[in-house]
Amino acid sequence: MGPNASGNDIGNATPTTPAADGLAPALARNIEAIVQRRKRDAKAATAEQRAAAAISKFAGSMVFYIHLVFFGCWIALNIKPVGFFQPWNPSFVILAMVASVEAIFLSTFVLINQNRMAAEDDARADLDLQVSLLNEHETTKLIKMVEEIARRLNVRTEADDELKELKRDVAPEAVLDNIIEAED
Repeated sequence: MGPNASGNDIGNATPTTPAADGLAPALARNIEAIVQRRKRDAKAATAEQRAAAAISKFAGSMVFYIHLVFFGCWIALNIKPVGFFQPWNPSFVILAMVASVEAIFLSTFVLINQNRMAAEDDARADLDLQVSLLNEHETTKLIKMVEEIARRLNVRTEADDELKELKRDVAPEAVLDNIIEAED
């Protein structure tokens, strides 16, 4: 498995032996798997997606405030002559056009980046749903097993409605149908 982000070797950790950095081995393996997946996804991104992400990252950073300086100087130099600079855009039409074109491209890059991020979020939501359904199924099986153990050991358990409900497997499609019906 190799070292994790902190440089510790997580390959020797077992389910009962904590990883070197104090994390449970399963958690350390999961973190490593997520990091590797993100690296793989980043390598698989198209040139368009990488460019859109880089531009969106730059536009969303404090460095982007260099625009304030640029536009401020443009306006100041076009209000009145300063030294050897003569106003070249006193009505600011060119500045408005530059800003509009820039806004069009920036919004396009941001939308491309948001679409990619939404697809990643959808994949994570699908994974969360699958893990939750698996967990629900395993929990249902465990309840049934514990009930059977109690029955064989002649341990009296009170059978209540909630316990009966917990022993039933969840039908995700029925849950989704009910949610849709409730929203309508």
